[in-house]
Amino acid sequence: MSDVNIKITDREGVTHDVVAPTDMSMNLMEIIRSYELAEEGTIGVCGGMAMCASCQVYVIHDPGLEPMGDEEDAMLAEAFHVKDNSRLGCQLHMADDMEGLEVEIAPYP
Repeated sequence: MSDVNIKITDREGVTHDVVAPTDMSMNLMEIIRSYELAEEGTIGVCGGMAMCASCQVYVIHDPGLEPMGDEEDAMLAEAFHVKDNSRLGCQLHMADDMEGLEVEIAPYP
């Protein structure tokens, strides 16, 4: 089993040190849900299909994330509260090179 240590700041401003598995095909949205860091029904509304932006996060420290894909870019172009460092949690799949990732969960529309 392989894990990475990441920091997630919730919508209340509280930072959580989280251990995320890299061998379970999980994405950041699923990690946030499993740790219950966002109110039920306010994250992953579309089920992780890059169609709602409810899992938007701001990347505070990027240890080397994969580049943004076309679907993610298109969804963020239509989303609220978007910043230059916005990403969709559902599109960030947990991997060993995410060690040290720091994100803040964006406000829910």
